[in-house]
Amino acid sequence: MVLEMLNPMHYNITSMMPEVMPVATMPILLLTGFLLLVWNYEDTSSIPGPGYCMGIGPLISHCRFLWMGIGSACNYYNKMYGEFMRVWICGEETLIISKSSSMFHIMKHSHYSSRFGSKLGLQCIGMHENGIIFNNNPTLWKAIRPFFTKALSGPGLVRMVTVCVGSIITHLDRLEEVSNELGYVDVLTLMRRIMLDTSNILFLGIPLDESAIVVKIQGYFDAWQALLLKPDIFFKISWLYKKYEKSVKDLKDAMEILIEEKRHRISTAEKLEDHMDFATELIFAEKRGDLTRENVNQCILEMLIAAPDTMSVSVFFMLFLIAKHPKVEESIMKEIQAVVGKN
Repeated sequence: MVLEMLNPMHYNITSMMPEVMPVATMPILLLTGFLLLVWNYEDTSSIPGPGYCMGIGPLISHCRFLWMGIGSACNYYNKMYGEFMRVWICGEETLIISKSSSMFHIMKHSHYSSRFGSKLGLQCIGMHENGIIFNNNPTLWKAIRPFFTKALSGPGLVRMVTVCVGSIITHLDRLEEVSNELGYVDVLTLMRRIMLDTSNILFLGIPLDESAIVVKIQGYFDAWQALLLKPDIFFKISWLYKKYEKSVKDLKDAMEILIEEKRHRISTAEKLEDHMDFATELIFAEKRGDLTRENVNQCILEMLIAAPDTMSVSVFFMLFLIAKHPKVEESIMKEIQAVVGKN
C-alpha cells in the first residue's frame, strides 16, 4: 500500500486539475509566461535606469516625476542609478544628467535638439518656443544663446564680482528687512534678494521692489514645476491650473512694467553707451526684427529669475554646511584673513 502511494503512476494527473479548466489553458499560461519574459527584457538600453516591465516602468517613472516634482525625482533616481541615467517622461525615454562636466560637454556642442515638457504647460509659463531655458525651437534657441553668452562672460563676468560684493554689503546693512521678531535672519530670502539685485544691476538696470519680485519669482517657479509635466487633459479643467496661471501672470506683468521703463530710458537717452547691457542688446535685436517683443520679455524674465532660484539655494546650503562644521569655518576664516587682511 505504501508503494502504491509513492508510485506517481498511481495517480491520473488530469484528475488532479479542475474539470472546468479547458484543455488549452496550459499552453496559454506557458505562452503568457514567455511573453512576460520577453517584455521584461524589451529594454535594451545600456544606460542605467528603471526597467520597462510591460510598460509599468515608464508609467511609474512618469508618475514619480508628477508626484515628487522634477528636482526630488531626479535626486531619487540619481541615488539609485548614478549621475547619468535614463527615465521615462510622457512615455518617452529621457536622459537625466547631473554631472556638471557632462552637461558642459553637451551644451557647448551644436547637437541640441529639444527638452522635455508639456507643450500646454510650457505655453502657460511662456517658455514654449520662447526664451532659452525650455525653448524647444533649436533655431530660435541658437539665435538667442549668444546674447546670454556675451552677458555672462568677458567684461560682464569681471564686473559681476564687483557688483555682487557691493550688493552683499548693501543687504547686510539692511538685515532687519529679512529678520523675524526674535532677530533670526531668513538667509535664503537674503540670498534671493542679493542675487536678484545683482542680476538686475547687470542685466536690466531698472529700480525694482525686491521683496515683491522675489515672492512673484517663487510663485512662478511653483507654477513651472507644477505644470511642466502635466497631461493635456489637466489643462481642460481651468480651476486646476488657474492659480498657477495667475502666479505666472503676476510675474510677467511686473516684468512688463520694468522692461517698458527700460525701453523708455533707451529711447530718451543722450548716451546709449551708458545703458548698454543684456536687456538693451535684446531690445535692439527686436527693433532690427531679429526677435519678437514676447521673446525679448521672456529672455529678460528668465535672466532675472535664474540666480534667485538656483544660485541662492546653492549658496544657502554652502553656508549651512559651513555652519555645521566649525573647523572648516575656522579654516576658511584664517584663509580669508591671510589673503585679504585688513582690506
